[in-house]
Amino acid sequence: MKFLLQRLAFYLFTAWAAITLNFFIPRMIPGDPVKSLISKNQGRLSADAIQSLYVLFGLDKDMSLWDQYVRYWKQLFHGDLGLSFTFFPSPVSEVLSSSLPWTLGLVGITTIISFLIGTALGIGAGWRRGTWIDGILPVTTLLSSIPYFWLGLVAIALFTGPDSFFPSSGGFTPGLVPAWDRYFIGSAINHSVLPAGTILLSSMAGWILGMRNMMVTVSAEDYITVAHAKGLSERRVMLSYAARNALLPNVSGFALALGFIVGGTLLVEIVFSYPGLGYQLFQAVGSKDYPLMQGIFLIITISVLVANLLADVAYLLLDPRTRKSG
Repeated sequence: MKFLLQRLAFYLFTAWAAITLNFFIPRMIPGDPVKSLISKNQGRLSADAIQSLYVLFGLDKDMSLWDQYVRYWKQLFHGDLGLSFTFFPSPVSEVLSSSLPWTLGLVGITTIISFLIGTALGIGAGWRRGTWIDGILPVTTLLSSIPYFWLGLVAIALFTGPDSFFPSSGGFTPGLVPAWDRYFIGSAINHSVLPAGTILLSSMAGWILGMRNMMVTVSAEDYITVAHAKGLSERRVMLSYAARNALLPNVSGFALALGFIVGGTLLVEIVFSYPGLGYQLFQAVGSKDYPLMQGIFLIITISVLVANLLADVAYLLLDPRTRKSG
């Protein structure tokens, strides 16, 4: 319990530091977002109306940076993430709620599937070295070195076109109204096949390599030899002794991967124009949309911290040495 409380205090401090940086970094980007908003909409406003926009977006020049920072924290405690410049006058929370399910559905499912398949193949490749399953390493090494977005571009070039079953962009067929019916769900699945396959191929290769190398290292340990000497079955030694200990580094990597799910795979979403949080972040940076950038960064920060806390709990369950030191 003391160990968990110490970790929780550490994560609370980290969250405060991250949110503080989240406030200051967007304001260091050159440019004036309010003027950009006015020019984008070709509006002619009076000086009082322009000043009202600065106040509305929390950028009042009459307020010090410290006062803006305090106001930002008050808004967070009330669940107010502000108004989006890009989608004005929609609030940031509404923009995020419309984009988050797309990223969770695409990146979340592919991350979990790639971890499970990659870990299982890595266990087999590391335990049965020299067999056919170990022969997939050159392919996985090649795939892990290829950037996501390049695979996405290749997929678009090879599998999309006028007569192709796979669309090249978007999250669903234009004209469909988002709803829980078979037409919309089928269209969403169809549009997600290529970006999901791109992410799956690249990320699965990393899990295979990492798990395979750890299994090779663990297989040379003395407790594996002792387990064999006890007459335990090959399957039990592989799973209960070797894989359980070799899995620990992958657990940390998986926790980080889960944390970054909400950020999406930015370049893949841009390549496929997929309506997730990564694509929204790209638009927010281009439009100097402070509130939307801060909202997305806040969700990513909280997700990473929660995922790391869950990884610490998983370590306590998998590794008795951690419980003793805690």
